[in-house]
Amino acid sequence: MNNLIFIILGMAAVTYGPRLAPFLLLSDKQVPKRLDAFLKCIPVAAIGALIIPGVFSATPDMPLAAVAGMVFTLIVGLWKGGIIIPVLGSVAVTYLVLLCNV
Repeated sequence: MNNLIFIILGMAAVTYGPRLAPFLLLSDKQVPKRLDAFLKCIPVAAIGALIIPGVFSATPDMPLAAVAGMVFTLIVGLWKGGIIIPVLGSVAVTYLVLLCNV
């Protein structure tokens, strides 16, 4: 049991260290504009790479439902912003398309 506590504390330190280091080392420096623009694109690319395959595997028999949900999310997300309304709306749109085609 004692080893388990040391393992958890070690894992916490290894995980937290790299996240804390940029704040401590770069807190007074200005990030170049090009690097800042690049860093702002990473979450969008990562979310797209993680979510799009899951969307099509959730409705394998009806890819139209997946496309309808993604289009709704894209339009509402770009128009209104936020994340709750586009996500909940895409679930509802996908469900309605599946319900209409059964």
